[in-house]
Amino acid sequence: MTDPYLLIRNAKFFAGLSEAAGKRLAELSRRRTVAKRDLLFMEGSDGTAVYLLTAGNIQLVKTNMDGKETVIKTVKEGELFAEVILFEKSKFPVTAIACTEAEVIELPRAGFLKLLNEEEFRNDFMAMLMHKQRYLAERIQQLTSMDVEARFVEFLRDHYGEMEKITPDLSKKDIASAIGATPETFSRLLQKLEKRDGFSWTGKTITVNPGFWAEF
Repeated sequence: MTDPYLLIRNAKFFAGLSEAAGKRLAELSRRRTVAKRDLLFMEGSDGTAVYLLTAGNIQLVKTNMDGKETVIKTVKEGELFAEVILFEKSKFPVTAIACTEAEVIELPRAGFLKLLNEEEFRNDFMAMLMHKQRYLAERIQQLTSMDVEARFVEFLRDHYGEMEKITPDLSKKDIASAIGATPETFSRLLQKLEKRDGFSWTGKTITVNPGFWAEF
């Protein structure tokens, strides 16, 4: 089993973290496995921990006043999430659902806050957090200007790279939610793409030709 310290240091979010700070985080961490479709935490429940996803996929879902659920984000391996509980209300603002079997490193809120009282760790963490916020702001602006086809291609590129064969670990329904499309709209999109020469989704595998990526 991989050392939690190595998982933390190898995570993209913690790329700028010092060795000493990484070890401090590892000391207070706990590894958890979440079964597919299980909840990691519920919207409105006490925010007891921050999480680092080390395997699988987790969707963050928000419920509006009418009870409709909207996927806010699909978390990827190496991403930190739920960090909002460190700075704002101590309640989780979203629900976290495992789209696949997933593994996370749980970082207790109380221990994390103690580390943030240390100037060196706080400065490192705030720098990383600001970098993440700038990235998310740019991504939101980019994605809101895209149509559903472009959002789907960008999702594939972001999660799996520009591969000629992709085997998504998410269902079509989950991918549709992740790009802000209804299952019906997503189904029509796939039909449209499959009419082109260079894209097919057969069984669990997506196959594209090299020129597909150049179009986007």
